[in-house]
Amino acid sequence: MLAIQARNLAKMYRLYANPAGRLKEILTLNRLRCHQEFWALDGISFDLERGAALGIIGPNGSGKSTLLEIVTGTLEPTRGRVVTRGRIAALLSLGAGFNPEFTGRENVFLNGEILGLSRRVIQKNFPSIERFAEIGEFLDRPVKTYSTGMYVRLAFSAAIHVEPEILVVDEVLAVGDAIFVNRCVQKFEELRRRGITVLLVTHDVHLVKLLCDRAMLLHRGRLVAEGDPNDVVNRYNAMVLERQRAFEQQLAPPAPGPAWEALESLQYSFRHGDRQAVVMSVEFYNEAGQRALIFRSGEEVRVRVLVRFQDFHPHPVMGILIRTRIGMDVFGTNTELEDACPGPMQPGDVVEVNFTFACWLTPQEYTLTVATQSPDGSSHDWLDEVLCFQVIDSRRAAGVVNLRARVTSRQLSVASSTTT
Repeated sequence: MLAIQARNLAKMYRLYANPAGRLKEILTLNRLRCHQEFWALDGISFDLERGAALGIIGPNGSGKSTLLEIVTGTLEPTRGRVVTRGRIAALLSLGAGFNPEFTGRENVFLNGEILGLSRRVIQKNFPSIERFAEIGEFLDRPVKTYSTGMYVRLAFSAAIHVEPEILVVDEVLAVGDAIFVNRCVQKFEELRRRGITVLLVTHDVHLVKLLCDRAMLLHRGRLVAEGDPNDVVNRYNAMVLERQRAFEQQLAPPAPGPAWEALESLQYSFRHGDRQAVVMSVEFYNEAGQRALIFRSGEEVRVRVLVRFQDFHPHPVMGILIRTRIGMDVFGTNTELEDACPGPMQPGDVVEVNFTFACWLTPQEYTLTVATQSPDGSSHDWLDEVLCFQVIDSRRAAGVVNLRARVTSRQLSVASSTTT
């Protein structure tokens, strides 16, 4: 069953150079146009099933908050429609929903009653709200005296404990401390297990990978990518890196040649870069010198990367990044960090880079991302998840790193027994 159904959502704002322009339009009955149209959203459609979690990411000004306001009903769309099924609890912006003159306790009851809950239900949930927020005696002080962190803790706690069927959160966790954020992550996972629908806007892409079933990437009010969180986050990372290059100058088309043809045979989830240097091949080798994709924990592993240069490059950088299958970064390094950068490269030069390390990872599947860059971070050829490999071991361990801990134990005393 669908919890949220959005079709062709669009929001347009009229921008005037000065207040007189608005007045001129009114006096001329709109025959004289004195405004420019700004489309904060344009043609956004999506379905969200009950109990699913959807993460929305994108640069500032891409329309993320506008979309949430339309979904929650606080903003009317210029075009399109949205249908929601279930009680919505929303944290759209810091300061929204609470009266600064009221105490925290009074605001919690007011917020619950606005959502249609009886005072008895709010009173029943209040101990949980108070315990989760952990603001102590400030609960009975006016909200205007709260710090930013205290406000967010109380607002989030109130939202998740009013028995919502749809929870909408807009970046408010960014101002929380590490302990509170960890607590919120655990609560999100609990809400998902209970079948509560979550719509989350955040700049924390790792949170999207961890919590969400699907993700959407917005840019300038349009939907750029939608689907698996790992793939969408890769697209977003590519967008961020490309925006660092020459103030969004148009990328030059890739030069034809053997290197580009070799690239087409590689598999990857996403690729971006200006192709000044192109990755030709990526291979894993085990400690016996054989090509492999399965390794024992602790085994010496070598990653061999071949790169061909299309243009002159004074100081190229090549790197690797290992991630878990859910997209968490585990380890990354490059020739700059390891003081192993090759010398200046001429067009047509091919360089071989070998990354050798002891694979002290816990048993599970991992992915390898490779990249060629300049020292300033601009990408020439970035291939996400170009290879998938597996680590096996007879010993199991939690986490992603196997530290091979030595554990000893001994009995310090023997319980005495008496015979009667």
